[in-house]
Amino acid sequence: MVKNAKTDSELVSEYRNGSDRAFEILLKRHKSKVYSSLYLIVKDRDVAEDLLQDVFIKAVEHIRQGRYNEEGKFIQWIGRMAHNLAIDYFRRNKRYPSVVLEEGLQVYNSLSFAEESVEEVRIKNETNSNLRVLIQNLPENQRDVLLMRHYADMSFQEIAETTGVSINTALGRMRYALINLKKQYEKTSVLAYDQQIYS
Repeated sequence: MVKNAKTDSELVSEYRNGSDRAFEILLKRHKSKVYSSLYLIVKDRDVAEDLLQDVFIKAVEHIRQGRYNEEGKFIQWIGRMAHNLAIDYFRRNKRYPSVVLEEGLQVYNSLSFAEESVEEVRIKNETNSNLRVLIQNLPENQRDVLLMRHYADMSFQEIAETTGVSINTALGRMRYALINLKKQYEKTSVLAYDQQIYS
């Protein structure tokens, strides 16, 4: 019980000095909270389990390489790492949400293209590909909120808790993400139109 009373910082220091037991205590102390935050984002138990392992493997690597800084608490540090890995999971799998702009214009539809002509499928694939690029160009905090809201179907309360900001900040980031996405979409649509006319 004495070992469990140690702070996270003390346990990290002990782990740096060769105590594997110290890291086991950190893992037991925080794994359920980290798993819960991952599951809230990915909504898949197996994926959350895999990402949980990845998070703690990455944490071990960072600590061993001296890349862990103690500016914040260990749980906040590992929580950010979990959040980033979950978002990376979406990016890697190119799983992007259906995004509806403020006027109701839907710029991406993730439904299958059953019974559509080859030309319709080509146009939709091209639109989807272009939208992925537009989403990638958003500032990271806006992109993350957009993915969590539209793909992971998280409430703004859940997004706020996961990202460590207020609900108003999460709402603001979503609003700016949609505004920026709309601007980019309009700009690329005009450019594409100009290229067709003048090519």
